[in-house]
Amino acid sequence: MTHDASVVVFVTQLVVLLIAGRLAGELMQRIGQPQVIGQIIAGVLVGPSVLGSLAPAAWHSLFPDSHAQKAMLDAVAQLGILLLLLLTGMETDLGVFRDARRPAMSISVTGIVVPFACGVALGALLPEAMLPNSGRRLITALFLGTALAISSVKIVALVVRDLGFVRRTVGQVIIAAAILDDTIGWLIVAVILGLAVRGTIDVTAITLTVVGTVVFLVASFTAGQRLVFLVLRWSIDHLTSEMATVTTILIVAGLLALLTNAIGVSLVLGAFVAGVLIGQSPLLTQRIDAQLRGLIVGLFMPVFFALAGLSTDLEALGQRGFLALAGGLIVLASVGKFLGAFLGGRIGGLTDAESFAVGCGMNARGSTEIIVASIGLSMGALSQQLFTAIVAMAVVTTMAMPPMLRWALRRLPLSAQEKARIEREELDAQGFLGQLERLLVAVDGSPSGQFASRLAGLLAGVRRIPTTVLHLDHEPAGQAASAKAERSTAALRAGVAAGDEAAPATADKVDVTTRSGARDEAEQAIAAEARKGYGLLIIGREPTAAGAAFDPQITRSAVRFGGPFAIAAARGAYRRATDSPLSILVPVSGTRVSRHGAEIAIALAQASRGSVTALYVATGRTPILPWRERFGGSLASRNTAEAAIHEVIELGGRYGISVSGRIRTARTRREAALREILAGQHNLLVMGVTPRSADQLYFGDAPAEIFERAPCSVLLVSADPATVRGVVSGAGRVAQG
Repeated sequence: MTHDASVVVFVTQLVVLLIAGRLAGELMQRIGQPQVIGQIIAGVLVGPSVLGSLAPAAWHSLFPDSHAQKAMLDAVAQLGILLLLLLTGMETDLGVFRDARRPAMSISVTGIVVPFACGVALGALLPEAMLPNSGRRLITALFLGTALAISSVKIVALVVRDLGFVRRTVGQVIIAAAILDDTIGWLIVAVILGLAVRGTIDVTAITLTVVGTVVFLVASFTAGQRLVFLVLRWSIDHLTSEMATVTTILIVAGLLALLTNAIGVSLVLGAFVAGVLIGQSPLLTQRIDAQLRGLIVGLFMPVFFALAGLSTDLEALGQRGFLALAGGLIVLASVGKFLGAFLGGRIGGLTDAESFAVGCGMNARGSTEIIVASIGLSMGALSQQLFTAIVAMAVVTTMAMPPMLRWALRRLPLSAQEKARIEREELDAQGFLGQLERLLVAVDGSPSGQFASRLAGLLAGVRRIPTTVLHLDHEPAGQAASAKAERSTAALRAGVAAGDEAAPATADKVDVTTRSGARDEAEQAIAAEARKGYGLLIIGREPTAAGAAFDPQITRSAVRFGGPFAIAAARGAYRRATDSPLSILVPVSGTRVSRHGAEIAIALAQASRGSVTALYVATGRTPILPWRERFGGSLASRNTAEAAIHEVIELGGRYGISVSGRIRTARTRREAALREILAGQHNLLVMGVTPRSADQLYFGDAPAEIFERAPCSVLLVSADPATVRGVVSGAGRVAQG
């Protein structure tokens, strides 16, 4: 076969596998099963057992018996294994494991030991006819034990998420245990592969492999984690070509895979660890994750699992003893995993009902077993018959797991603590701050710059948001500029520290990056940073305003950023450096814009251990009843004022912030708001505002007068991306000036 003809056949194979895998995966998904099952079945259908039997000539034309042709598909399969493990590692949430580590560790240990022992025992009892090499029975037995022991974290997480139990305590325990299962499992696979290569039990070599693995893991999760973060940040900050960061991630995964191979461990461990390190990086934005996931899920996942099905020979069903072997594998895998996980759950302090649900949830094998079996088949540790039996076991256990887990989880009542936590997490996911992935702070050395830095630090610390500080001053260099930059950075880090204390103790450290530039180049610097993927710009610079209008440089900064922004102005006590708690007043109206302001106000109060007062101003002749009468009891009356105030009270309650609600009547909202501010009970006013189309940055008469006359510090928040277009269109001429 010529080179061109070989390439044509290869591309045809990929197209057929993609079509079959995608269609079958869609079908499985529509009936409530993981799509990986459909992809495996698709491979069986286009394989020798079905298409090869129905149309042998067409099948041989599509999959010719050529070593070179098979090598091309095998290369895709091997690359698919590495990329799937990279994706699995990226989906590994160590935060979930930390929160449920006690039961997860006991579940994982007993859940691996029991079925592993069952698999090894089965391998020791298999007749020689079923072994690929009777002299390597131990290797085969170890591969069988591993295939029975490991749960597929991808399938487990997918099913738990689809059932809506990912935020339940038992759901997090199941996912955490599956994460640990995968990690331990790939360590076992790495050691077994090293043993398989050597062919004999070399205690010295195995000891070196284990020690090398431990050293690699320790180095990876200490210095390696920081190094991966620095590489990703450099890629995001300096590479401007399309999908450059995805290329960087693939390079990191490849290098770590080669490193583990160099120390005598399988490539798969390096790819998995690379995925974990990359997944924990705060710089892995949803956009980058989606780009990489699209490549893997769109191409390699359907092809790899279809190839696994392609390697499955259904003719084995007719062989004597195969059904007994496959049935024995399924029973041993299911019973062993269930008993091990149930026992681990009870040891870890779970109830019988929770342990039962965990036992059901850990029984899905799916993708992990297919990968292990594929490695064993390629290494000669498994025969074709054993490979087919393991694939059958993986398919059956994976298909049985969703209905069993659904039934078990529905028997568990939702506790009050779980309900409160789930509501808070859902609120985080839906809110503006929950979607922020990076924060940009543009400040000078003025009091407003330092105050903006502190506010940004509080937000970053309490909500775990990576932050970049852009120092902008008249002096691009020198001691004066350096001292001002240091003060702003110190204010931000102090805010981060305060937010750290208010956040959960298990939260990851917040990354803070500092940059500097000349003030007259501020807009260009902000525009350059904006391309790197920030969700919010906080501006702190003076002069803030010229009369009733904002300073043109602030307008240009907001325009060049092109996304949600906030403007901070330090007044009163915050003209001096202070870390006192914030007493925040936030006007609310029930609109999305005011909700954004309230959300930020509550986060700042949580981080600074301060307080929030929500102010609703009613205008016109509508009578307003006294507060106690309106908000005591069941809140039966649901008018606009009640709904707006009550929404903020509920939001604050979910973060432990007691929100005071006030309703004021006045001819204009401006009048009532100023009266409340001038009373002097608050040191910060947070307002959600909407830009108006104009030649300069303008939020309307009321916000302009309040901003100008307020004696306390002010934070104006324009967090609705849709409203920012008004700035871009209205102030575009200023940006060009």
